[in-house]
Amino acid sequence: MNRFKNFALMVQLWKNTKGQDLIEYALMAGFVAVAAGAIMPGVATSISTIFSRVASTMTSAAAQGS
Repeated sequence: MNRFKNFALMVQLWKNTKGQDLIEYALMAGFVAVAAGAIMPGVATSISTIFSRVASTMTSAAAQGS
């Protein structure tokens, strides 16, 4: 019986991938932004502005949610 419970737990853990895609996309967007900023210095300012706005929006949303 204990083996069956362990197997069932392993199957649940294997299937649980919620949120993984979102993190991967965020990391990829950050990497692309850094690469674009390094290649084109003029774009770095606008990228910084966009990320600052996103951070500001997320901070205010977190403050309103709690």
